[in-house]
Amino acid sequence: MNRVPKYLGDHAELTPEKPAAINGTTGDILTYRELDERSNRFAQCLHAFGLRRGDHIAMVLENNMRCFELCWAALRSGLMITPVNRFLTASEAAYIIEDSHAQVVVSSYALRELAAELTGIMPTCRLRLMIDGTIPGWVSYETQTAGHAASRLADEWLGAAMIYSSGTTGRPKGIIRAQPNGKVTEGSGSARRPQFERYGFDAQTVYLSPAPLYHTAPLGYGLETQFGGGTVVFMEKFDALEALAMIERYRVTHSQWVPTMLIRLLRLAPEQRGAFDLSSHRVAIHAAAPCPQDVKRQMIDWWGPILHEYYSSTEGNGVTTLDTPEWLAHPGSVGRALLGVIHICDDEGNELATGETGLVYFEREQLPFHYHNDPDKTRAAMHPRHPGWSAVGDVGRVDADGYLYLTDRRAFMIISGGVNIYPQAIEDALAVHPSVADAAVIGVPDAEMGEEVRAIVEPASGVEPTVALAGQLLAYLRTKVARYMVPRSIDFIDAMPRLPTGKLYKQALRDRYLADAAGPGESPRAAMTSDAATPTFWSET
Repeated sequence: MNRVPKYLGDHAELTPEKPAAINGTTGDILTYRELDERSNRFAQCLHAFGLRRGDHIAMVLENNMRCFELCWAALRSGLMITPVNRFLTASEAAYIIEDSHAQVVVSSYALRELAAELTGIMPTCRLRLMIDGTIPGWVSYETQTAGHAASRLADEWLGAAMIYSSGTTGRPKGIIRAQPNGKVTEGSGSARRPQFERYGFDAQTVYLSPAPLYHTAPLGYGLETQFGGGTVVFMEKFDALEALAMIERYRVTHSQWVPTMLIRLLRLAPEQRGAFDLSSHRVAIHAAAPCPQDVKRQMIDWWGPILHEYYSSTEGNGVTTLDTPEWLAHPGSVGRALLGVIHICDDEGNELATGETGLVYFEREQLPFHYHNDPDKTRAAMHPRHPGWSAVGDVGRVDADGYLYLTDRRAFMIISGGVNIYPQAIEDALAVHPSVADAAVIGVPDAEMGEEVRAIVEPASGVEPTVALAGQLLAYLRTKVARYMVPRSIDFIDAMPRLPTGKLYKQALRDRYLADAAGPGESPRAAMTSDAATPTFWSET
């Protein structure tokens, strides 16, 4: 056959036994024939249940092979599928399921405790399906789908994933991207397709995904890899040493990481880092969170000029990219615009000059997304005078060559004594200190200054959280950041609330601080205003 494959059905016909996905942890393989048949059965099941184009379903799963067939069933039947973060509480997960109007929810026996709590708090859900076993109130997924044909629906409209924001600064928002009004046979419809072309994704690609599949980038890149006929290798849970082993074992060509993963890779012993053949590895992509410059330089020294970085958002309103040579020429940048035109504006929407810092807008012909059930938030993301310009809350500047440099999230800005302080630079400096496993910087109320800069540190393994360590870190920061940015004090925590996607859950830190401060008597944090004060230890136990 000489025809060029365009979608799943073509790959299933032309390369039926080729792996579409591999569970790198267990070695289990899902072929293109199996993916095609299983997703057809679930699509037929949903259609028989009465779901039609535009309806919603949800999945609450660990990194499970079935994720791909569920998504493909939605993609090939015009449905919207919402992956739900498995680490949420039942009430948080139920909020997303109800807000999305999901009529069918799929979970797994591995998550049966969470599923049991969800059973009675999802009134919109009409069918609860469970993979690999059942509990009361849930129906076997395998039994429910087995009786349906493995043939394609008569009309295969292109569906989509409706992802919810991570909620790091507030309640999660459902994000619906503008979709082409087409058939699934006409391609993925992804506005980010130029990224995949830039990175050289094709039918020979073996893509390693070490991150949670409920998140935008890992899921989107995985599905796009399968649209092109490549193979996705996913990890059930990230482990730095095992990730290197998988690159060697499966001859991985492409991968995607978040900065916390790169830091953990770099902290492996030299003999561990050098024990694997990484010669197949051509493209290593990182995104999702700011990457400290020292970390990126060390990764380039180790892996060579294969690192690519991009900046985008779940909203998909714009994309910037840059490769290793570009970054070395513009260190700290997240790249030039690949999708959309960048504008930097002040709080009133006035465009700022080159090099000035402000809110990052992307210009498109029309707004490429909207927030589900929330027109007010959609309007708030739009520029006050240019309907095609949108912003998602990031602050940055653009240099004379058009390269974007991110400062931080606007919601994370600290105002102390009338001075705007962005925590990212402080966090980046702390992140590479050998005594630090992870770090966060927040603003806490201060009667005199308005807000006080407070650093919270998760010590590295084997390092004790002491007054001496706090003093050492403060002295170190005085050599790395401006004087007014140095925290007044440092608290310690045994586990930073960082999402598996790499994003720091600052709202949890703020809520925790305010809860402590509202307790009886003087807050221990409010009392810590000098280097000599005893650092607070926030224990999870």
